[in-house]
Amino acid sequence: MSEASEKRILLTGGGSAGHVTPNLALIDALIGEGWEVHYAGSAEGIERRLVEGKVSAYHVVPVGKLRRYFSFENLRDGLRVLHGLWVGWRLLGRLRPKVIFSKGGFVSVPAVVGGALRGIPVLAHESDFSPGLATRLVAPFVTTVCTTFRETRVPRARQLRFVGSPLRPALQAGDRARGLAFLRFSGERPILLVVGGSLGATALNAALRAQLEVLTARYDIVHLCGAGKENPTLEGPAYRQYAYLDEAYGDVLAAADRVVSRAGANGLFELLALRKISLLVPLGRGASRGDQLENSAWARAQGYALTVQEAALGKDGLDQALAALETQAPVLAEALEGFEVPDALAEVMALLRPYGASSRKVRLI
Repeated sequence: MSEASEKRILLTGGGSAGHVTPNLALIDALIGEGWEVHYAGSAEGIERRLVEGKVSAYHVVPVGKLRRYFSFENLRDGLRVLHGLWVGWRLLGRLRPKVIFSKGGFVSVPAVVGGALRGIPVLAHESDFSPGLATRLVAPFVTTVCTTFRETRVPRARQLRFVGSPLRPALQAGDRARGLAFLRFSGERPILLVVGGSLGATALNAALRAQLEVLTARYDIVHLCGAGKENPTLEGPAYRQYAYLDEAYGDVLAAADRVVSRAGANGLFELLALRKISLLVPLGRGASRGDQLENSAWARAQGYALTVQEAALGKDGLDQALAALETQAPVLAEALEGFEVPDALAEVMALLRPYGASSRKVRLI
């Protein structure tokens, strides 16, 4: 005799770490409240590596890229999108979750549309200052779109709710001493954390490594360089490199005195919430839709961070930008003290909780 709970939720989102990490915070909170958590993602995306094994089941849905420009690839991907919608429709018919929570990315579209067409409530979270294409496409199907930025507007959204970005409790509980021990740094010199992101790390990696000798004279450096981008020949007393950090990331952030980072919204929100003196290097429009340019421009206008464009990193550009960061550090620190950190995790959980309130347990024989 066994029990199965009807308190079931489907999470979705992927394509980049920014479309997954807020869901990681939700997974722990949901499981802690007795939810049965399922996840819909792609077969090869980073979401599978980060999520699978932490949820009741991971469900693969076909993914097609939705481009904003003409390409013959759109024909093939159009078929993948249609296949994904069919798979999403069938998946939601089988699972029948009480609610769907989408973190965005193209992989979320089949689950959101399939669920909405079956009458399942959908909540979504838009990280960036302006909504991505996937969010704009599914907005009419979503009950509430939560936002990281108060200023964000989503066309055709039924309801907007400013919540911030859900933070993993492990980040907020980061410990400097544990971080130093993990990194094998003494803490006697300032520690520089360089984060390239799960996607646009290549140019930032190259800029850092080209100036490594100069920068390690001033900093102990920890470098998150992306999967397959490590260079073991560069390892030394003042330089540590990792493809990605999960459990240890909160401790490493706590140990970091300065941060160089891309300007993905979730990573940016983490840096602001933890009051980190940061230099933002946004992905340009050649490699993205320009969302990181908007996110970083907002942070700069608020006085929370300095920014430098990728094209300016050549030769000694990164060294010069970090020198400017040191000069402005006291001003940035004062502005960061005034940054209000909304409890996004609590806000989102409060929105989801009513959908599980009427759940009952069904006894199976």
